[in-house]
Amino acid sequence: MKAHEGMYIGGRWRPARGQDTIAVVNPADEQVIGHVPAGTAEDVDDAVHAARAAFPGWAATPPAGRAARIAALRDVLAARKDEIAETVTAELGSPPPLSQAVHAGVPVLVAGSYAELAASYSFEEQLGNSTVLLEPVGVVGAITPWNYPLHQIVAKVAPALAAGCTVVLKPAEDTPLTAQLFAEAVQEAGLPDGVFNLVTGLGPVAGQALAEHEGVDLVSFTGSTAVGRQIGATAGAAVKRVALELGGKSANVILPGADLAKAVNVGVANVMSNSGQTCSAWTRMLVDAERYEEAVALAAAAVAKYVPGKRVGPLVNAKQQARVRGYIEKGVAEGARLVAGGPDAPKERGYYVSPTVLADVTPEMTVAQEEIFGPVLCVLRYEDTEDALRIANGTVYGLAGAVWAADDAEAVAFARRMDTGQVDINGGRFNPLAPFGGYKQSGVGRELGPHGLAEYLQTKSLQF
Repeated sequence: MKAHEGMYIGGRWRPARGQDTIAVVNPADEQVIGHVPAGTAEDVDDAVHAARAAFPGWAATPPAGRAARIAALRDVLAARKDEIAETVTAELGSPPPLSQAVHAGVPVLVAGSYAELAASYSFEEQLGNSTVLLEPVGVVGAITPWNYPLHQIVAKVAPALAAGCTVVLKPAEDTPLTAQLFAEAVQEAGLPDGVFNLVTGLGPVAGQALAEHEGVDLVSFTGSTAVGRQIGATAGAAVKRVALELGGKSANVILPGADLAKAVNVGVANVMSNSGQTCSAWTRMLVDAERYEEAVALAAAAVAKYVPGKRVGPLVNAKQQARVRGYIEKGVAEGARLVAGGPDAPKERGYYVSPTVLADVTPEMTVAQEEIFGPVLCVLRYEDTEDALRIANGTVYGLAGAVWAADDAEAVAFARRMDTGQVDINGGRFNPLAPFGGYKQSGVGRELGPHGLAEYLQTKSLQF
């Protein structure tokens, strides 16, 4: 697609206030594929005012009317699936099959779920002599990351719209073209002017202006825990609500008696998907001492199938590539055993990192504690079930995880004791209605399904 040279504000594309632009680079070949405006605080102010002006009318629209517009948006996204996939591949480097199935496909599914929820959700309930009303919180400032550029947009915008909120979106500067495609889809779907607005720009400028703006009632942010802390502090000073989906260091716990080959192969696939750039990836594989070496060998064999440039794409930019390679070097320096991959770049061009397996990782190592955000799997040994639980819960994060056991009941019993927001049991399938979000420093609030919709509502009670 051709990049827009302006912002989408108030239902139309308009010139940016400033002259600065951001180059969009294809991480697979390091070529510039377009430029977008670097938004200013003035652009953000224009967008927030447009959203505030549109809010009363959109909030007063009956839920069935909001549902119809979200359904229309879903249909446009579905019709433009090929274009979306091609754009994600160009600016993120995602392999085409992943771009089609996940980056373009899942947002259609999520948008559809909110079209249905908007029509069926109970925005009013009776408690004794009180009528409790669930009303939209107001104007939402959505700040989204680059790793799942369209999914993260839809996971914020769709529930906000379903709730009756209006939105100003600031997407990641690495993947703004997908956000522009979404704005085109909003326009084509016929949403009222100002209900959705887009400002491209840098986080410290446009993102900060959006988080600080007095006309924004809720900030929904997905990204690093460090930036999440800053946004939380900013919002707290203004007594403004936040929803924060932050980092993860999720454990894939393989209990004795589980199907080891299946657990390892699915676990490797989970980590390597999207080049390891997934906050909920099961980057720590926990295996009992008796089967540890067998699991390491299985993991190394599985990783060998993920060929850079074919089955696994590049990292998003040179900074991220250097960061991940540095973590691999640090892991080896701290005593981890390199059994697959390594820090050397596998290709001369593009921001690739070799899919890597580190064995003999201990819980206190840096690679076992910090989010790497690349195609790196750490395999840890545990002595018994209590030791496995201690290791699984032994980080500041608690976003996701997995448990494998001989039967579901055993896995569920272990999962109930894990300090994390979502756990897959013996390879459980993705559910777009299940709440997604974390414990501890993995965030505040939930996304997806009715719990995701509730984030954008506030409560009023009427006593009779």
